[in-house]
Amino acid sequence: MFEQLPEQQKVVIVGAAATSSQALHDGLLRQGCRVVQVADAGALNARLLAEASMVFICANSLPTQGLYAQVDDLLRRAPQLSVVPIVEYADQAKAAALLELGCVDYLLSPFSEAQLNALLRRQEQAGSAEESFVSCSQAGRRLLAMAQRVAQTRAPILISGETGTGKELMARYIHRFSASAEAPFIAVNCAAIPEQMLESILFGHERGAFTGAVSAQPGKFELANGGTLLLDEIGELPLGLQAKLLRVLQEQRVERLGGRKEIALDVRIIAATNRDLQAEVAAGRFRADLMFRLDVLPLHISPLRERKDDILPLVRRFIRQYAPQEAHDNLLTADASRALLAHDWPGNVRELENTVQRALVLRNGLFIQPADLGLVAPEAPAMREERAQPLFAETGKAALRASGKWAEYQHVLDTIRRFDGHKTKAAESLGMTTRALRYRLNAMREQGVHVPL
Repeated sequence: MFEQLPEQQKVVIVGAAATSSQALHDGLLRQGCRVVQVADAGALNARLLAEASMVFICANSLPTQGLYAQVDDLLRRAPQLSVVPIVEYADQAKAAALLELGCVDYLLSPFSEAQLNALLRRQEQAGSAEESFVSCSQAGRRLLAMAQRVAQTRAPILISGETGTGKELMARYIHRFSASAEAPFIAVNCAAIPEQMLESILFGHERGAFTGAVSAQPGKFELANGGTLLLDEIGELPLGLQAKLLRVLQEQRVERLGGRKEIALDVRIIAATNRDLQAEVAAGRFRADLMFRLDVLPLHISPLRERKDDILPLVRRFIRQYAPQEAHDNLLTADASRALLAHDWPGNVRELENTVQRALVLRNGLFIQPADLGLVAPEAPAMREERAQPLFAETGKAALRASGKWAEYQHVLDTIRRFDGHKTKAAESLGMTTRALRYRLNAMREQGVHVPL
């Protein structure tokens, strides 16, 4: 075994000596890594697994099923490891299967030293990233590995996921790993801006273009030129603006409102949505050609209930953030940990962050107990059935104001059901605009209310 050398990256190569493993060994040495080579992953003891930062597996030196078993065993024994398989160009399907198992990246053999160095840089950047994107689960690790790869391109990216999963955080993560990391990152929430203002905000306007336009203003596309533009909640974009956005994306040029001069663009577009855009297309609420233009490189962020391994690391991250003076590793009791793992987290990471922040303020004593978390126990079936019944006969704003928060939410859902999911008719009945109803539904989702699309 080798001595502890903190200034050097410790890398393990698993597999019989071959052309690819020898080239890898030599390339790693030239990069200043300390390399250990073993014939089988079973030879890796606990100390080496704890000290190593990366494990390369020569996939073609092992039988397929044995390879999958070794990768699975490695990730189970040391989930913090970055496992990278080396596969032949003709066997790329094997690389895809290994990424599904939890490998963070792969090399295609034969590879150049530049490709190896790029992989090492990606892993080094990932290890030093300051964003609070925890990825201890296999789903999280695969997502970050894919994000690092797509960051090297300029193709449009579509990030999907439930409300509160961290779609904007992922967009910022991609921007950080891109070649234009020093260029602007501009985010626009398409659901938070009134429809009559959104076109001007996106594309800019000239003086006198409309009433109140007392001076010329650049749009978000111009401000993001050379960098990244995040179009958050893209599914809320009105159909009329979708056509104009599509033209800008196709031509890579934008014209301000009231202007005659076209401005050339060099902008990476990242769109984010909590909606199923294919369902929106089928319903006539989203343009199919725009969806295909945006959905070149899709990334899906799994809900927190499917990433249980990320929950406690996220909690420790939030404790460090909101109570840096505390001993964060010992602050959470075992019962509180079990309660956190048992909860479904319908509001995802945002709900978890709010829960931890509240528990730190309201806890009774030094440690966080289950009672401090304020988690609501799952309802009994009878209670759920009772809540499903309509609560109000009246319609309009008066009913919304008169009801309590949860009764208000139920009233909104009942109204939408009464109109068979037709949001415009439901909004009219509730005495609000369709956009205001969408804001309300987004707020309900953030509170953990299940809102059908």
